[in-house]
Amino acid sequence: MAHNITIYTDGASRGNPGPGGYGVVMMSGQHRRELSEGFRKTTNNRMELLAVIKALEKLKVEGSRVTVYTDSKYVADAIEKGWVFNWEKKNFKKRKNPDLWKKLLEVYRKHHVTFYWVQGHADITENERCDHLAVEASKQPDLSIDHEYEASGDQ
Repeated sequence: MAHNITIYTDGASRGNPGPGGYGVVMMSGQHRRELSEGFRKTTNNRMELLAVIKALEKLKVEGSRVTVYTDSKYVADAIEKGWVFNWEKKNFKKRKNPDLWKKLLEVYRKHHVTFYWVQGHADITENERCDHLAVEASKQPDLSIDHEYEASGDQ
C-alpha cells in the first residue's frame, strides 16, 4: 500500500559559496520528522537539492505518493517543467550540481513525486521551520564537508 507523504524542504548558504545547510519537515498521517545538516562550504542551490534528496532517501515504502513543497524554483521548475530530463539526456553537460541532480533523479524515480513551489518567507509555517533548520544547521560547529562541491572547482 502506497503512503501519502508531505515534505517541505529548504536550503541555506551564508555566502554563496559559504557555510550552508538544509532543513526538511516530513509528515504522513500523525507522523512528523525533521532533518537537517550543515556543511562548511557549499551553495544555496546545492542545499536546496540535498534537502529533497535526503527526504526522499528516508522514505521506507517504494511507490509512495509524495508532495514536495520547496521555495526553490531551481528545484521545482527543473522537475515540473521537465528541464532536468533533458539535462540528463545530455549527461548534465554545462550544468552545475550534476552529482546531486543524478542522486535526485535516482530517488525521485522510486516514488510518485509532485513538486510545488511556495514563496519563501511568506509565513508558511512548515517552510519557515525548514528555513530555521537550514540556517541553524549552517551555524553548527564541526560542519560536514560537501566533498563533491569542494572537489569540483566550481567555487
